[in-house]
Amino acid sequence: MKVLITGGSRGIGKAIANRFEASGYVVVAPSRSEMDLSDATSVKRYIEKNKDEYFEVIVNNAGINDINLLEDITDDEIQRTMQINLIAPIMLLRGFVGKMKEFRYGRIINIGSIWAVVSKDGRCIYSATKNGIHGVTNTLAVELAPYNILVNTVCPGFTLTELTRKNNSPEAISEISKEIPMCRMAEPEEIAEVVFFLGDEKNTYLTGQKITVDGGFSGK
Repeated sequence: MKVLITGGSRGIGKAIANRFEASGYVVVAPSRSEMDLSDATSVKRYIEKNKDEYFEVIVNNAGINDINLLEDITDDEIQRTMQINLIAPIMLLRGFVGKMKEFRYGRIINIGSIWAVVSKDGRCIYSATKNGIHGVTNTLAVELAPYNILVNTVCPGFTLTELTRKNNSPEAISEISKEIPMCRMAEPEEIAEVVFFLGDEKNTYLTGQKITVDGGFSGK
């Protein structure tokens, strides 16, 4: 089986790619030079080039998160965040879902965020896109269920990626971890395990759900 993963070169995306590969899936993770999600023309070109491919699994993982208070958000940030986090995933699903319907099998996982579950200042546009992607999940879960295509959202909480380590001191990570009931951040592999189950053949009925993987943070 073949899985298409965006943002598969690092962090959670890389862990997802590794998990599928470990179970024998053929992983396709386009680089930015192959498909620039910030450029609708580039996305269309990638779809056209690969229009005959049948991806049994699609994971919309790539995303950006520019943190700014409302008055400081630029038009460019709005457009770019919407394009990468919401518009490009919809374009990819529109472009490749036909084969899933033809073969009456597909698994789609959209990666959301804890900030689509709880609120924090400076994340207005990011939260809007992540709530939007779950709206896509909800609608497509109903629309595509007759074709045996299951669609779910996974919302990771604080995750100990390379970027997290780069942007936060060990002391800062320790302080954040104290706010999590599990008293630690997630490992990328823990998020990947949830995504893998949703994308695997063993998932035969779970669809239309927003699954939050945050160590209990959003339940406080």
